[in-house]
Amino acid sequence: MEIRKIRRHGDRAVPNEAAEILAQGVVAHVGLVQDGAPLVIPQLYHYDPTVPDQIYLHGARANGSLALIEAGAPVCVTVTLLDGLVYSRDATNHSANYRSVVCFGQGVAITDTAEKEAVLAAMIARYFVGRTAGVDYAPPEAKHLTATALVRVHITAWNAKARRGGPMGPDDEATDAPFTAGVVEL
Repeated sequence: MEIRKIRRHGDRAVPNEAAEILAQGVVAHVGLVQDGAPLVIPQLYHYDPTVPDQIYLHGARANGSLALIEAGAPVCVTVTLLDGLVYSRDATNHSANYRSVVCFGQGVAITDTAEKEAVLAAMIARYFVGRTAGVDYAPPEAKHLTATALVRVHITAWNAKARRGGPMGPDDEATDAPFTAGVVEL
């Protein structure tokens, strides 16, 4: 898998953390071009760090953007974890502490029923640890599996970026300077 170069704040590149960030994330923003216009959709997703070059997206079979991804359209998937809000004594130095991943790839439809059931069960278990089909919820019926599109995106390139620490304004470390500075941990 290619590691894309970060052009702005390259010192914040943390490509070795990409899989961990994807594993911890909750919402992915999926970007693609549909009908000649850019489109970004927030979605729940499934990611297993033991298979780091794959991420799964799902939705209604009638979803036009998933149909494009299934057909192999290039896709960009991003996940961000917001760790804190950084406030500075200077307006231009307010920021956020975060970890984020940008992935590029192409999708393929998952049509095998057993694979689809397994991935969807793993996705539910990722979001709701310990929940099991047949014990905590009814497994999906065949008609629901048919109505659900599941796409495996093969990640061909990615990078991760993180900002950590306190404010970096001109007087933020001075204890006797006017105004306030700090971090609101989230």
